[in-house]
Order: sequence, then structure tokens, then C-alpha cells
Amino acid sequence: MPARSVALLILVTAVWGVNFVVIHVGLDHFPPLLFNALRFTLMALPALFFVGRPRIPWRFVLGFGFLLGVVKFGLLFVSLDLGLPVGLSSLLLQLQVIFTIVFAGFVLRERPRREQMAGAGIAFAGLAVIGVDRAASAPILPFLLILAAAAAWGVTNVITRVAQPPDPLAMLVWASLVPPIPLVGLSLLFEGPAEMGDALASVDARGIAALLFVALVSGLFGFAAWTTLLKRHTAATVTPFALLVPVFGIATAALLLGERPTALELGGAVLICAGLAATLKPAPAPAPAAVAAALG
Repeated sequence: MPARSVALLILVTAVWGVNFVVIHVGLDHFPPLLFNALRFTLMALPALFFVGRPRIPWRFVLGFGFLLGVVKFGLLFVSLDLGLPVGLSSLLLQLQVIFTIVFAGFVLRERPRREQMAGAGIAFAGLAVIGVDRAASAPILPFLLILAAAAAWGVTNVITRVAQPPDPLAMLVWASLVPPIPLVGLSLLFEGPAEMGDALASVDARGIAALLFVALVSGLFGFAAWTTLLKRHTAATVTPFALLVPVFGIATAALLLGERPTALELGGAVLICAGLAATLKPAPAPAPAAVAAALG
């Protein structure tokens, strides 16, 4: 892989890692569901005027948009608002890799490799360690919400696999039209018009900067760069860089927010990273003799 591509991959993962801290900042200015609604509104407008319509059935666009925007990011924002540590959330969300493998097995009949099964077991062992620690020392609800967010992300990955969009950016932009209305409705129901009005009336430059970052930098730039690199290089080459996201997330949270994970959380994090690394290991190439036999 050229050095330019490696540098861009590192930049994207750094942006996605820092994004968790920026979400934390934004939640000081907006209630979570409203913040998420505004985020997807900015991702859709005015970008949809510059990209063509997605050349896939609309049911995929609607399903992708609802699960990604309302479920995945809605649960992520709420879990952070309820006090889930930023660094831990950046790690746990990467369990979407495991959920994707599981859901693809059921829906697409993709049989996981032995390394993927072993990696999933290791990752879930790390998850259990963190879960035990969280249950003993902190509210368990935010922990469960982030796991549900990771599962929703796994489902959207399978939808993307089934839909096979020729232009993933167009799919993302048009799908971003789906979440704002349901999220505004949920915000009115759970956060209330008074809290929503106060947030919009008192927003300052710091809140606007956080909103622009999560929508335009992390959302549109990050996704566009990532999908471009996936077109230029193999998935086995690109996807392992996703393991850098929690590295940047945990480091940024420690530096800027003073978060200090417990010993059990660190141990669980090591197990999760090891398990994810095993699942992302590319399949071995078939031996020349096997290839020749198959062709013969």
C-alpha cells in the first residue's frame, strides 16, 4: 500500500477516535437525540444536491438510514450522555466486527473461518471482563446500550453487503435523510420541547464546532475517504486499521478528559483488541496444488 494511502487511513482512524471526545463536548450543549438529529441533517443537506441518487432499492436506503442513524448513533449518543466513558465506548463499538460476522452467517450463509470463531470467543471474553467490572462499579445500562449500538452497526454492514451500492457515499447521504424526523420525534417525547428549545437558543461556537465536526469531518469526510480506500485496496488490507480507532479514542479521552480505565477494563480491552485482530486476519491463499486440482 502506498505511503499516501497509509497516511490517509491513519488520519481517518484518528478522526473517528477523536470523534468520541467531540461527541462528549457536543452533549454539553445539546440533548443526545436532538444532537444526533442535527448531525444527520447536516450530513444530508446540502450534500444530496451534489451526489446522484443511490442506484439501489429504496428499502435498503431506508433500512440502512434508520438502523445507522436512529438506532446505532442514537444509542451511542444516549450511552455517552448517561456517563459511559468515552474511551471505553470507542472500544466497545468496534465489536460491530463480531456482530457482522454472526449476522452475515445467518443472513448470507457465510461460514466464519476458524480464526474468526476463535477471535470472536476471545473478544467476548474481554467483553465479559468489562461487563463484570461495569456491573460492580457503575450503571450497567450505558454498557448495554453501546452493545446494542454495535449490533445495529453489524446489521447495517450486512445490509450494505446485500445492497452492493455502486456509490456508497450516495447511499450514506440519501440515507441521512431518514433519521432526523424520527430522532426529532423521540427528542420531543423523551427530552421535551423545553430542553430542545433551550439548547438551540443557548448554543455557542463550541457547540456549533462540535456539531460540524461530527457531521462533516467524521461523517462525510471519514466515510468518503474510507470507501475510496476500500475501492483502491483490498478489504483485508484496509479494515485492520479500524483497530486504531479505539487507540486514538482512549488516548484522546485520557489526554483531554482525564479518563483512567480500571485494571479490569484494560485487561478486557487487550482481549477485545486481540480477538478483533484475529477476526480481521485475511484468509490464507490456497496452495498452488489445490488451485491446480480445482482448475483440473
